[in-house]
Amino acid sequence: MMRPIDRVTGLLSDLRMNPVNFEALFDGENMLSPLESVELFLLEQQRLRVQKQNLLRRRRANLPAEKTMDFGFQRSVSKEQMLRLSDMTWVEQAYNVCFLGPPGVGKTHLALSLAVKGLNLGYAVAFETLDTFMKILKTAEISGASKQRLKYLSKAALVIVDEVGFMPLSPAEANLIFSFVSSMAERTSMIITSNKGFDEWVEFLGDATITTAILDRLIHHCEIINMTGDSYRLKHRKSIT
Repeated sequence: MMRPIDRVTGLLSDLRMNPVNFEALFDGENMLSPLESVELFLLEQQRLRVQKQNLLRRRRANLPAEKTMDFGFQRSVSKEQMLRLSDMTWVEQAYNVCFLGPPGVGKTHLALSLAVKGLNLGYAVAFETLDTFMKILKTAEISGASKQRLKYLSKAALVIVDEVGFMPLSPAEANLIFSFVSSMAERTSMIITSNKGFDEWVEFLGDATITTAILDRLIHHCEIINMTGDSYRLKHRKSIT
């Protein structure tokens, strides 16, 4: 004959509810009424569900690392800009953010810290380097994994494309980016990090018309942050000891 706890565990599985440590939840010292016991159980289910959703959002976000907003070494970003970005209200308004500057000044760090804030607030976030982003766009028709990833990117509240400008793109690739940016405009926020100023984008996109069309949609509602300074990684490099 099955024990009551085994029957309850089976029911939880059938109902697709989270398993619960009943001994820890009901320690025997709390004299709860039946209704209070049900409330405590449901609150634990709610906590576990939120925790599970949070972990799933983080896995789907594909962040290479989680960073904090502690960014004191980057003097070219003002306190006012930091506060305006960190409240994340711009995501609700589908505004974009562009971090422009030379390698090593902290563009990706700041983008990742905003991604973490978005995740903590419950937003669906997606991170890709331009290299992997292009592979997804180019193989979505033939790869199930790319198709699924593109579907998630299209539904995310915040999409981050990192390292824009490090490699030249073909006209076909530039058109794929234009199509994606156009589909996201005014409904999804994007963070772009680039080592190129906007006046240099035509060099790696290869076409002035398509460059203008992309930038027109990208910076219509956008916070543009030009970052300067020496490379943080070079300044704090470590040699083999």
